[in-house]
Amino acid sequence: MRTDTSPGTLPAREHLPAGDAGTPVLDVVIPVYNEEKDLQPCVLRLHEHLKRTFPYAFRITIADNASIDTTPQVAARLESDIPEVKSFRLEQKGRGRALRTVWSASDAPILAYMDVDLSTDLNALLPLVAPLISGHSDLAIGSRLARSSRVVRGAKREFISRTYNLILRGSLQARFSDAQCGFKAIRRDVAQALLPLVEDTGWFFDTEMLVLAERAGLRIHEVPVDWVDDPNSTVHIVKTATEDLKGVWRVGKALASGSLPLDRVTRPFGDDPRDRDIQDVPKGLARQLVGFCVVGGLSTLFYLVLYSLFRQFGGSQVANALALLVSAVANTAANRRLTFGVRGRGGAVRHQAQGLVVFAIGLALTSGSLAALNAASSNPAHSTELAVLVAANLAATVLRFLLFRAWVFPDRDDSTEDSTVVALNSPSSPTCSTVTQHPQNPQYPGAYAPLPQLQQPQAHQGAYDTTTQFRAGEAADGTWRDATMQLQPVRPHDTDPRDPR
Repeated sequence: MRTDTSPGTLPAREHLPAGDAGTPVLDVVIPVYNEEKDLQPCVLRLHEHLKRTFPYAFRITIADNASIDTTPQVAARLESDIPEVKSFRLEQKGRGRALRTVWSASDAPILAYMDVDLSTDLNALLPLVAPLISGHSDLAIGSRLARSSRVVRGAKREFISRTYNLILRGSLQARFSDAQCGFKAIRRDVAQALLPLVEDTGWFFDTEMLVLAERAGLRIHEVPVDWVDDPNSTVHIVKTATEDLKGVWRVGKALASGSLPLDRVTRPFGDDPRDRDIQDVPKGLARQLVGFCVVGGLSTLFYLVLYSLFRQFGGSQVANALALLVSAVANTAANRRLTFGVRGRGGAVRHQAQGLVVFAIGLALTSGSLAALNAASSNPAHSTELAVLVAANLAATVLRFLLFRAWVFPDRDDSTEDSTVVALNSPSSPTCSTVTQHPQNPQYPGAYAPLPQLQQPQAHQGAYDTTTQFRAGEAADGTWRDATMQLQPVRPHDTDPRDPR
């Protein structure tokens, strides 16, 4: 058993030992509210699947959220008929409350939950919990937005889901792809430390748990799922979306103020160099907000001046479009340099093109506001037009920042304009080749150029006593920042006479 821990942190992850045959390794919670028709088919199907495919002992727990139909009776009958099924009754509603209560009391090392409609294909259950059993990951989620996922649902729900995850990426810098899929799992030791920090008791519970886990540096595994929408779902989309946005604001405020004790949920630095701490506050968020507000304020003044000027020569719609176009180009250029710290001409055209897409969204908001004003009043005053435009631009500004941060200028480190990878000297390789990226140098169409050879190790040093500087640029998926770390060299071959094997 590894003991390299510090007070207030989680121990290093380990593979779960094969325990006694009667001890459940997995506890699958099914939160229900008035599900008298779907509960029994769901439990029977899940139980048969686990019996047939899951190699460990398991438990299915029905968490009744204060149902007022015959759901409690159905749950009690299933508990009496199937030894692996347990039921738990709560007198208050709330999916988050049910999961927190049952997970906190469970003795199983792996805790999971799924929706009673079984929209997610059960073949993803074993891939979901396997990384937690092996000690590879701390949490696991099913993702309907992964490239290899197969999803059947309406355009409305698809748009809401993708918009919500875009908001999470822009405001809370979330890197997981699907926050609300009802198919998740967590290790019990992680849940014991993480759940006391989660405040929400409803549908935002999942998102808050994942955001806090990610900010604490815990590893979240994602599984592509096959998912079919339940047309009889009782979820109130508008109410749920409103509560989720309130939760995003609350969590973002707590992260920005540093009031969350996320050090209680950190892992020690393990064998994998990618298992690094993630800071409590997204890097540069406070500075970017200030810079964006300053640029936005100046852009708004510039826009109003242009609108007043163009209004003298044309209608309100034409004046608005021209003023917004000119100010949008200036706004994108200013935010590129001042807010997000992008220097040089590389990518400028692409950034402006993406900025014009954001401009089109702002144009739709402001033009729609003017159209509504003209429909309400045949000859509105100029001051009224300006007031309406200011309100519309405030709404467009919030969306513009989210799109700039998550799409146009995704999080990056300015020092990675040129990234260098250096190989280690070894006796079998007396010289080392080095490649350097030159993203803006047309002289190297292949983006690589040789660097001078490294010096051989000194005679008084062992060939394997040296360390190597490894400077990695941003990964292809954009999730890893530039970092420099010391890596110990490995044996170059198995014929080393000092090898004790």
